[in-house]
Amino acid sequence: MKKQHHNYKDIPGWGMDADPENEPNYPMKNYTGDDHHRSDYQRSAPQPKDVEILMSNERPKMSAVFGNSVPPSGLSGMIRRYAFKHSEDRYRHWLPLIFADRVNMFEGVIDDLSRGYLPNMVAERGWKMEMKHNPKGFAVKIATVAAVGYAVYLILKKKK
Repeated sequence: MKKQHHNYKDIPGWGMDADPENEPNYPMKNYTGDDHHRSDYQRSAPQPKDVEILMSNERPKMSAVFGNSVPPSGLSGMIRRYAFKHSEDRYRHWLPLIFADRVNMFEGVIDDLSRGYLPNMVAERGWKMEMKHNPKGFAVKIATVAAVGYAVYLILKKKK
């Protein structure tokens, strides 16, 4: 068990802020009224908006810097546009965005296949590590996907 210090003055740095003469903010700043001018400066030119940018309906101005590498497109883009019509404090905003990410992943796989590229799903989805570190969970996941896939197959086969 560690021995506790009873004389706190022996601890290096103890009480360094006890002396008001040694405080970085002492004496208090002499307010001159110029503080409200600190935001009066020439702003740099905004980033050009050359693709569709989805913006929050709670912030009408475009932010100074934004990403525009992949504009919204396809079904996931439609879902994202719907989500951005709603306030950020609503599930109608966040849940569609999460769903749009999942849809976008499938759109990417379909796009890869249409270009003749076969994605390495084992590496890209981290299945090798999941098989190694969570074999039971991985087996349940594969069985669930197989069951859902088979059910969809049966439904589509029955409709024909």
